[in-house]
Amino acid sequence: MLRNASGVDFTHYKPPTIRRRLQRRMVLHKLDSVEQYIKYMRENPEEVAKLYQDLLIHLTRFFRDPDSFRALASEVFPQIVQQRRGLSPIRLWLPGCSTGEEAYSVAIALLEFLGEESSAVPVQIFATDVSETAIEHARNGLYADSIAADLSPERLRRFFTKTDGKYRVAKVVRDLCVFARQDVTRDPPFSKLDLILCRNVLIYMGAVLQRKLMTVFHYALKPSGFLMLGGAETVGAQTDLFAVIDKKHRIFVKRPLETPSHFQIPVEYNPGRSPLRGARLPVEMHTPHSFQNEANRLVLDRYGPPGVIVDENFQIIQFRGKTGFYLEPAPGDAAQSLNLLKMAREGLLHGLQTALYGARKSDKPVHKQGLRITHNGTNHELDLHVIPLAVPGEERHFLVLFEEAGSVGEAAPEVAVAPPQPPSSDDERVKPLQEELAASREYLQSIIQDLEAANEELQSANEEILSSNEELQSTNEELDTAKEELQSTNEELNTVNEELHGRNEELSRVNSDLVNLLGCVEIAIVIVGSDLSIRRFTPMAEKVLNLIPTDIGRPISQIKPNIECPGLEKLIARVIDTVTIQEMNVRDSEGNWYSLRIRPYKNVENRIDGAVLALFDIASRRHELELRQARDGTRAIVEVVRQPLVVLDGHLRVQAINRAFTEMFGLSADEVLHRHVYDLGGGTWDAPPLHRLLDDVLPRQGRCAGFRVEHEFVRGRPMLLDVDASRIDGGDPGTTLVVLAIHDLIPLDTSSAPPATAPA
Repeated sequence: MLRNASGVDFTHYKPPTIRRRLQRRMVLHKLDSVEQYIKYMRENPEEVAKLYQDLLIHLTRFFRDPDSFRALASEVFPQIVQQRRGLSPIRLWLPGCSTGEEAYSVAIALLEFLGEESSAVPVQIFATDVSETAIEHARNGLYADSIAADLSPERLRRFFTKTDGKYRVAKVVRDLCVFARQDVTRDPPFSKLDLILCRNVLIYMGAVLQRKLMTVFHYALKPSGFLMLGGAETVGAQTDLFAVIDKKHRIFVKRPLETPSHFQIPVEYNPGRSPLRGARLPVEMHTPHSFQNEANRLVLDRYGPPGVIVDENFQIIQFRGKTGFYLEPAPGDAAQSLNLLKMAREGLLHGLQTALYGARKSDKPVHKQGLRITHNGTNHELDLHVIPLAVPGEERHFLVLFEEAGSVGEAAPEVAVAPPQPPSSDDERVKPLQEELAASREYLQSIIQDLEAANEELQSANEEILSSNEELQSTNEELDTAKEELQSTNEELNTVNEELHGRNEELSRVNSDLVNLLGCVEIAIVIVGSDLSIRRFTPMAEKVLNLIPTDIGRPISQIKPNIECPGLEKLIARVIDTVTIQEMNVRDSEGNWYSLRIRPYKNVENRIDGAVLALFDIASRRHELELRQARDGTRAIVEVVRQPLVVLDGHLRVQAINRAFTEMFGLSADEVLHRHVYDLGGGTWDAPPLHRLLDDVLPRQGRCAGFRVEHEFVRGRPMLLDVDASRIDGGDPGTTLVVLAIHDLIPLDTSSAPPATAPA
């Protein structure tokens, strides 16, 4: 019995298919005999699973043989819908569904047939296969883009969705199909089915399984259920169970008969009938002497007359004794003239035919008496014996003995020559003719039987050829699939390579940005990992903590910083363990004080992966705080002064104004604050006297009182202003302040007003 680890029994599968798959695996492993391969499987258990997958030929595609699906839509589906009663579902079963393409094709065809009524008609499609791998693939419903060659654009658009370069079966189709692992030869079938679609499954099974499965299918179908087989499959001898409704597309309907109650699943194993009982070891061919010895024993024991030894085709293998009285060479090719029936003399043929065919059919000795032969114009009677010869390991042979009527043990009878006697009556002339006619009928019947047997063998050979064609096509599709998989893998690798290249460039940019950012930050920052090794630091940290570029990757405990901070490693470890911020003041070797702040470092996954150390110069922070306080105080003073005031920064942008300024010039705070002084009033403040004051006088003197400015700061209203200006230098434009106090003199008389002057 051929059974693999999954429990699938291949005993009744066709031996040629199994033999070819075995030879394929043996060739792959360069093994010469089945014994070596069995030993290899025992040493490598995974080979059993590989052989199992090879024996299961998964060959399928969407809408394979489109004419068959059109036949379903025109001949089967209408009758199923018409015979449906009430709310009962339409039930279909597809044994041997492989990776699911055929099941989904049937579902799509049924949805197209139902049209708008598809939502109102419940449908159950049971698709089963013995391969768990194939079932998982079918359940996923994800197929390569090559299926577009088998599907129309309309079907692709309606029943599939494009996902990552592949096609996924739409949910409306997948909901109709139930995929399950099932060994159709062992597991119980479904029942009350409207249609069983079992195409190109039976071609891999022997006659025993085919007969059993036909009975199973008859049991599983409803009284009016349909069965569809593959192009090379038939119901065989079970024509009493199914009637043909479409011979071309192999569609059958269940006959209203009671299913035989004796069928069983699984099929029992009968070692006496198994086609795989195990190959016999080769034996030496028996020489003619072995037949001669056997024949000698039989002749000497029983007869001793002349005779011949023939094979099953009645070709003479050996002549024994003097047979010329009974046989004569037939005209024609010498190689074709050793047929016993062709060499028989006149009158011997009909009896010899009957005896030979009877012995071959019954495998028992046959004795014919009273045969008449004509030799040299004289009639003689004889007895004929045909005895089967059984030699172990060889095909059957037959011993044919010719014995003179009434004699016993004579090897060569003496024949008396007598003149021919006329027949005594008409009956004596008719009797030989009747016997010859009866023998001819028997001979014709045997020929008919031989032709029927040959026809069955040709049918079997045709099925094997179709099976081989399926296997070759499967291999071709496997190669195409492997090619597509390699192409797909290559494309995926190219895509991954491009993604990695893009990410590498992105990381390079991020790294450059980070380096430039850290270079611009005037704060001593050090990033350490969870093992307290230095990852990165800013240029300011090189001086403060006495670091060099080669210190990256070294533990911070091996660095001697310029700050006085005993137990720095323990402090960092505490921050990492407790996820808390630690802050303290430390002093460097030059006496400068810094604020040391240690924070946990979190990665993109929000996990603690180190710590960040930052050192802030306390003196600088104090100076900035004082400057900020001074600015706040300045703004407060500006608000209480009644004279128009405006405060500018080092870039001459307005930082503060008071109410008197807005009332004098008619400008709101939104129109003035944070704008350049020359842009105020829509550009009316871009005056040459104001340029001299702010760009020349103040930078040189720092302070100016009573600076006369004559200009039309408000359109249509010339003004004469007396400006007091003061510049507070903070060291850089961001901290420098310019304060302007403006006094409006008497309205300007443009004809007599003196030009604006600056104090000496």
